[in-house]
Amino acid sequence: MTYIPNITHSKGDPKVLRSGPSSLAATDQLGRLLGWFSIGLGLVELFAPRRITRALGVEGNESLVRAYGAREISSGILSLSVDKQVGLWSRVVGDGLDIATLATAFHPSNSKRHAVGLAFAMVLGLTLLDLASAGGIAVRHGSQRDNWRRYQDRTGFPGGVEKARGAAEGFRGPA
Repeated sequence: MTYIPNITHSKGDPKVLRSGPSSLAATDQLGRLLGWFSIGLGLVELFAPRRITRALGVEGNESLVRAYGAREISSGILSLSVDKQVGLWSRVVGDGLDIATLATAFHPSNSKRHAVGLAFAMVLGLTLLDLASAGGIAVRHGSQRDNWRRYQDRTGFPGGVEKARGAAEGFRGPA
């Protein structure tokens, strides 16, 4: 085995002797898992829509499945980004679209109605996970809008306005 040194570190950098527990909470880990799941599902929907429509008995809707695949991939990427709250809430909205779409395929004339029912149950389960993760991350990380700093009482002068008045008298700049 060849040893390739990491050229981004210099000799004076500290070394990690052991690592502790992850700083990610369970909701963060669930959000990350759901993000990767979303990307995987989106790839399947994007590249194998005919198999999905055939399994659900809704042939002819391949373009809709591809569009849903692109939506899943973008939601997954957002869920793995800094804006994970936006990504997870977009997954929840996407679950609503999936439920509405599956509801149209759940009719007695569909010979694959049992498969649609199974898909419907899976989407409902994932919706619950998405809601739990998005809500947990929102509580854990809080909304930035709630933490606005108030600067109405600040002047920008370290000693206050009164101390700053007259401070520049007698000051001569460069000649």
